[in-house]
Amino acid sequence: MKIIIINGPNLNLLGTREPEKYGHSAFEDYLMLLKTRFSHIIFDYFQSNVEGEIINEIQKTGFSCDGIILNAGGYTHTSVAITDAIAAVKTPVIEVHITNISAREEFRHVSLIARNCAGSISGFGLDSYRLAVEAFIEMNNSGKI
Repeated sequence: MKIIIINGPNLNLLGTREPEKYGHSAFEDYLMLLKTRFSHIIFDYFQSNVEGEIINEIQKTGFSCDGIILNAGGYTHTSVAITDAIAAVKTPVIEVHITNISAREEFRHVSLIARNCAGSISGFGLDSYRLAVEAFIEMNNSGKI
């Protein structure tokens, strides 16, 4: 199984950005834990602060991976273009957020991308990514991917 994790804006600052909300770990450190725990899965990782680059990565990998884990950051609430890119590819996408977006500012309560995703996971810190991996494993075992 091959899964790509795509992180959007400001997620390159994990570990230093608002650690009370996002934790003290850099994403790359957490990714190493995922790779160790799920050694039978091939993980790719991409991060960009640029909307078009995220769209390009979704299009590039959306026909060759078994799953895309997407934390679109602030683009979750604003990007029709990322929403359309998700709809255009065959690979299922799971939307992930480190914080509980429903418990935050009102503008974060609406996810434009959710409608085109297989599911959404939020509020479990970096473990939201692990839960998404486990969801893809279950989907694979049940023949849904």
